[in-house]
Amino acid sequence: MSNLFEAAGLEKGAPRPLADRLRPTKLSEVAGQPHLVGPDGTLTRFLSAGRLPSLVLWGPPGCGKTTIARLLAHETKLEFEQLSAIFSGVAELRKAFDRAKARREQGRGTLLFIDEIHRFNRSQQDSFLPYMEDGTITLVGATTENPSFEINAAVLSRASVLTLNRLDDDALEDLIKRAEAEEGRELPLDADAREAIKSMADGDGRSILNLSEEVLATVKPGTKPLEREALVKLVQRRAPLYDKSREGHYNLISALHKAVRGSDPDAALYYFCRMLDGGEDRLFLARRIVRMAVEDIGLADPQALVVANAAKDAYDFLGSPEGELALAEAVIYVATAPKSNANYVAYKAAMRAAKEHGSLSPPKVILNAPTKLMEEEGYGDGYLYDHDQPDAFSGQNYFPDEFKRRPKFYDPPERGFERELAKRLSYWDSLRKKRGGES
Repeated sequence: MSNLFEAAGLEKGAPRPLADRLRPTKLSEVAGQPHLVGPDGTLTRFLSAGRLPSLVLWGPPGCGKTTIARLLAHETKLEFEQLSAIFSGVAELRKAFDRAKARREQGRGTLLFIDEIHRFNRSQQDSFLPYMEDGTITLVGATTENPSFEINAAVLSRASVLTLNRLDDDALEDLIKRAEAEEGRELPLDADAREAIKSMADGDGRSILNLSEEVLATVKPGTKPLEREALVKLVQRRAPLYDKSREGHYNLISALHKAVRGSDPDAALYYFCRMLDGGEDRLFLARRIVRMAVEDIGLADPQALVVANAAKDAYDFLGSPEGELALAEAVIYVATAPKSNANYVAYKAAMRAAKEHGSLSPPKVILNAPTKLMEEEGYGDGYLYDHDQPDAFSGQNYFPDEFKRRPKFYDPPERGFERELAKRLSYWDSLRKKRGGES
């Protein structure tokens, strides 16, 4: 049908959305993905080498997956064929494979782009394999879900997985400037409203262009720049009072961390939700929760790190919004866990000692003697195998001989699981003194 419109000359006069008019015509124009399309990017290297493997493009909505697939087909002179896993089934796949086989017989290749490829079931995904292996198709699948969980291992083994980034503020600003150049005027927004419209887009390139087009179409040239409140009223989309790249970002993550450290789950959840609502990167929050589990809880509750990592994995598996509930669970867990920074303090103290005395050799008594010379030199002489000793504890000194006193890096508090560790260490200290292990 589109060919009929083109032949009649009607397509040129039809209105085209700004996002369509600004669709990149070459890979280097794709915003926010320099690790893929920059001078040293993965896709740039593939094309320079004259080869394009099958690919799985993994990233959030609006980051350029479909655009990249189209441009790859153009760059490699492959016929671009697109299917959506949401609307297509076995019949559509079979027809696509038949068309690809017919092209191959004519010496032409096919780039088969499957949007939302994770929606296909296992047998549907397996149907790609013979056509990928014999070169009938170059498969490019797009997914917003973690490929490790959602795509068959057999498909993944035959494809390269490329991760696309959520567009950051610099990439969104670049798209705004392209929109302004296309329309011939600046967005009629003050500085605060300009930041707000980027927050509204939430890392989605299509969204920022659609919002920009709405503002430019509605606000007449010469009108006073809109403030944040007027922008919100115009586009009917709330702008969170949160700037992911400036002071608000650091203030809120600091507040979240300190609320967790202060064992206040309600305040911690409040700041966590403030950041979610402001469009904060969910994996950034997951990383911070893991850090809290290590830095502020440690061995007072070793399970905290397990819960924090599990929440990160659950978010990877579920995506938004369901995965955010797993992160909220982790926030509550770390906020209510017993607190200890003994691990953090011990690590820093041990690091200082290692830097000061890093060249000292361990005592010969605990070193192996794989050669006769080393045995003659006393390596391993007198070593006591702890499992053969009473209480499975020898009490020997394991620090270098030059350490006149065993430094106590780790000093667990009487809280949580570390209360038990403190008892255990105190008992071992008493045995060590009896058995002469102190240097």
